[in-house]
Amino acid sequence: MDLTTTDVPVGEWTIHTHQAGDPADPTILWLHGSGPGVSALSNWAALITTMPGYHHVAPDLLGFGDSSHPEDLPLGVAGSAAARAEAMLGLLDALGVGRAHVVGNSMGGMIALLLVQRAPERFDRVVLMGSAGAPIEPTADLIKMITYYDDPSPEAMLDLMGRFLHDTGLYGDQIDQVAADRAEVAAREDVRRSHLRTFSPDGPLLVFPVEDLVAIEHEVLLVHGREDRIIRKESSYYLAELLPHAQLHVLPDAGHWVQIEQVDRFRSLATLFLGEDAA
Repeated sequence: MDLTTTDVPVGEWTIHTHQAGDPADPTILWLHGSGPGVSALSNWAALITTMPGYHHVAPDLLGFGDSSHPEDLPLGVAGSAAARAEAMLGLLDALGVGRAHVVGNSMGGMIALLLVQRAPERFDRVVLMGSAGAPIEPTADLIKMITYYDDPSPEAMLDLMGRFLHDTGLYGDQIDQVAADRAEVAAREDVRRSHLRTFSPDGPLLVFPVEDLVAIEHEVLLVHGREDRIIRKESSYYLAELLPHAQLHVLPDAGHWVQIEQVDRFRSLATLFLGEDAA
């Protein structure tokens, strides 16, 4: 499947967006996670061109990659996630997508939950991968990611990638170059500013209360790496207990990047789950 990339105007912002597949097919909106140097393609490249029968929309979220980096991005995870959810609804409007499935990884999972709460009629099925949003103490490795800019460098990025992955050998001898490339993106001033505003202690965190989760009627697939050191698997246990129509799959030999370390398993799970909607 061919990939096309465009900068889509959304109000005062521009959202850098990758698309694959036929727009006449059901749409999947792919929402990446957070972290210095992250982008849509770094999360989803192995999936959005290998799942035929869908129209794939994979944007750099607001304040990430080559999308707009507002100087007034709300401080804190909760406020910045709300702005990103608003931008995603605007992106679907701009693309003429009335209804979509949504896949969210980590912070993208929180944004996916915000979307189905704000506009439930716009979304079909939901896939959450290593999603944050539970009332669970942050891990030391998550704190290391948040504080990356205390001492940024290619070496610090390589160390951080080792915390995200269960097995860095997946990248072979290319991992040093991958880390260097991500560190170069992270060194951009707009990327740094957005990261620091997102994780500012001057803004609130985002934790989903029980009453909000039990009210979500969508079918939800939760996927979590058993060895995830960034977001504990107990976060997905919390969500699975409360979301009325949720199923949970914990995959072995995988850290926080299930979509990279267990790409074939994830593709099979997602294809089966999303295909049920059309059955």
